[in-house]
Amino acid sequence: MNIFKKKEAAQTEGTAEESKQKKEKKPVTLDIFDFSGDNAITVRDLDLFYGEFQALKKINMEMPKYQITAMIGPSGCGKSTLIKTLNRMNDLVEGCRVVGEIIIGGLNIYDRGVDLSALRKNVGMVFQKPNPFPMSVYDNIAYGPRTFGIRKKGELDEIVERSLKQAAMWDELKDRLNKSALGLSGGQQQRLCIARALAVGPQILLMDEPTSALDPISTGKIEELCEELKKDVTIVMVTHNMQQAARISDKTAFFLLGEMIEMGDTEQVFSEPKHPETERYITGRFG
Repeated sequence: MNIFKKKEAAQTEGTAEESKQKKEKKPVTLDIFDFSGDNAITVRDLDLFYGEFQALKKINMEMPKYQITAMIGPSGCGKSTLIKTLNRMNDLVEGCRVVGEIIIGGLNIYDRGVDLSALRKNVGMVFQKPNPFPMSVYDNIAYGPRTFGIRKKGELDEIVERSLKQAAMWDELKDRLNKSALGLSGGQQQRLCIARALAVGPQILLMDEPTSALDPISTGKIEELCEELKKDVTIVMVTHNMQQAARISDKTAFFLLGEMIEMGDTEQVFSEPKHPETERYITGRFG
């Protein structure tokens, strides 16, 4: 959306025409992705190494737009490692090396020169434990838009309201916008973090076990929210909860020891798995 594009301030020197041109100039970095294709994410021959240890081995997968793709598998199988490659968070890990391609919006995000701010604007992330900023509910939501140059209160008010409505929280929080986000319950904090991620208008939302620290009621609300959000946003979710994957995902990928063993329509993976390792895992015989 255009409201999230940075506006360059005109310099005090120069002609009025030059100043006008500078004000109207649009930053290229926020327009580098083209999401017109059928797949939101395509992973090709991806290997990932931490030093000498290979954590991911020849991963190939396609994640369709406006669907929920769930990644399941036992602890240490590479699910969270993979999801963190999708917005290059593994760049922050010393000794991490990625080989292969991840195509998002028509670009290999590991190509030299890809703007990380633009990438992370389009690919938001929600973590396992709620991590609201120690500030008001309003400022949590407005933080991202302000980072991208939105300063007018009217615009920020609109974004805050829209984001909280998307996260099904407006009625709960409209009278608490100036209260600290740290005073919310755990489930509310996690939905606030989802609203915060939505505030900058991402195309893709990554969720790394978003309900593992929540009670069943809060988990149900997040699942309902995900099913509503996929009308506008592609969701990729890591979960240890196979019932959750079966309930809400459209595609499911099963990982084991750094390899993707199987991926397909969720109903097929759970009812007629093609690989014996998948069947043993989903029937509880290991993992």
